[in-house]
Amino acid sequence: MREFNLSEIQPDCLGFWDYLNCWPPSHIGQTVSQPCPAFLKTLGRIYRNCTEQGWSDAFPPQELACEIDINDYITETPQFHSYLPYVKAMYTAGYGISVISLVFAIAILTLFPKLHCTRNYIHIQLFLSFILRAAFIFIKDSVLFSSEVMYHCDAYSLPCKLVFLVSNYCIMANYSWLLVEGHYLHTLVSVSFFSERKYFWCYIVLGWGTAVVIVGAWGLAKYFYENEGCWETRGSDWIWWILRVPVLLFIVVNLFFFLNIIRILVGKLRMSDVHGNEFNQYKRLAKSTFLLVALFGLYYILFAFLPHKVDGLLYITWNITELALASTQGFVVAVLYCFLNGEVQYEIQRKWRRWRLKRSVNGAPTLHHGSISQSGCPLTQVSLLPRSPASQQLSLV
Repeated sequence: MREFNLSEIQPDCLGFWDYLNCWPPSHIGQTVSQPCPAFLKTLGRIYRNCTEQGWSDAFPPQELACEIDINDYITETPQFHSYLPYVKAMYTAGYGISVISLVFAIAILTLFPKLHCTRNYIHIQLFLSFILRAAFIFIKDSVLFSSEVMYHCDAYSLPCKLVFLVSNYCIMANYSWLLVEGHYLHTLVSVSFFSERKYFWCYIVLGWGTAVVIVGAWGLAKYFYENEGCWETRGSDWIWWILRVPVLLFIVVNLFFFLNIIRILVGKLRMSDVHGNEFNQYKRLAKSTFLLVALFGLYYILFAFLPHKVDGLLYITWNITELALASTQGFVVAVLYCFLNGEVQYEIQRKWRRWRLKRSVNGAPTLHHGSISQSGCPLTQVSLLPRSPASQQLSLV
């Protein structure tokens, strides 16, 4: 298939894709020839003229030159491509739900002053990495699939490659912040005292800076050794491993953190609840395990070591499962670490009660104020508040 550049100066006949060949932008009077696609295993050639009315019909006809029934070719859709629109719709919906939930989660952690702490600051950075990852996946899809000409004919410009580069950066930064969350939680459980402010700036460098180095190295390798299409191809395995090795390393390190946190939690549960119900112990442990697995993204272990060059049903199953989990992970993390967090729920309820109290006091009739002053026992806003719940013990999970 012949590559061509869509940016030629004012062509008279625009480039287009006719389901068999890519026809480059041309000027009036030019005759362009293209060979039959290689998979047809024929030596025929097809010609088109660029005229004042546009491109002429192909001559000789494609079915004669390439010895095929062109109608059967156009209407027949391979099994490999038939499921792609459904997969794209699925992960688009998943990323959309994740972005909406993450935006609300960031707003909650930002607007309530009592929720401002190092732990939540790290959560916000993780949420931002999920949002950026989803946003650039949407942008990348809009660029890659903006037209059939660009998709089939590799007619991609430099901005397209930059979008793909930034998209990979956002994905790598997301993995970096998952590692930061794992290290922070491991440090909270295993270390008695540490400077959270000092660690936070180190986390900023690790979370956003590490991805710059990794993706920068990958971009240079693509530019000098595989500068094809929109950089979405994986022709050279060693270039692909520049991205894959750090991801596998992040996952393995987080797996170590995960196992060690579980070991420490089991020991603490046994010490604090020696005479308690064994069922409650395992229930709390299962909850902790679920939260940690959701946060660390350890289910990527299931996919990380599968080869990327697979065909047929295995590839379809693997692709659908991985995209479904990846697109909804942001939603799961937002729900578990914000919406279902006891500290967040208590703060929202407290603000809601205060707002209702203020509204009821401001809207109270003047007659009520007179009766209160005559009773000699005035009610204050504090006495009007319902009895606050017992102090909740804030735990790690």
